[in-house]
Amino acid sequence: MSWIKKIAYHEATGELKKMYDRIKGPNNSIDNVLSIHSLRPHTLVGHMGLYKNVLHNINNTLPKWYLETLGVYVSHLNHCNYCVDHHAAGLKRLLKDDVKFEEIKSCLLQDEVQLHFKYQYLAGLKYAKQLTLAHHTIVESDIHKLREQNLTDGEILEINQVVSYFNYVNRTVIGLGVTTEGDIIGLSPNEDGNAENWNHS
Repeated sequence: MSWIKKIAYHEATGELKKMYDRIKGPNNSIDNVLSIHSLRPHTLVGHMGLYKNVLHNINNTLPKWYLETLGVYVSHLNHCNYCVDHHAAGLKRLLKDDVKFEEIKSCLLQDEVQLHFKYQYLAGLKYAKQLTLAHHTIVESDIHKLREQNLTDGEILEINQVVSYFNYVNRTVIGLGVTTEGDIIGLSPNEDGNAENWNHS
């Protein structure tokens, strides 16, 4: 499940127990990517605040399925199977179209995004790849290219934050040997305007 000790839900006390109660899924399940923070619960607060706001906040204007698509793509580029599995399941649930899901998943995992995406969605995926694998090459003209595809600056910020979040969490998972063993694949916080609502379903 991981290479460092974790505190399970039934063993948690104090502030950790309170946080677990805020993020737990069915049958008091806690995703391994979250319980990995249990020895330093204050880092879980930061993780969940970022996660909820960049991916599951109703104030985002890009479609939630596209934000999940960015997450699956970045996770694939980083060789993070844990996040690919979880967020591909979330993407499938959002799309409600198995054929479309398989088409999208295939082009992401083959790194051939141009086969399915175009215009602003393709531009965002190309930026995601550059930010993930060659962040030091990004210059202001790359942002202009996104604007030329009718992405607003706010939407560019949404893409930047989702991509940056997944680069963070991919490295957390890979660096600590986190696996999906025992997880319920595809749970996520409810999407609403309450940044403090972390409950998973």
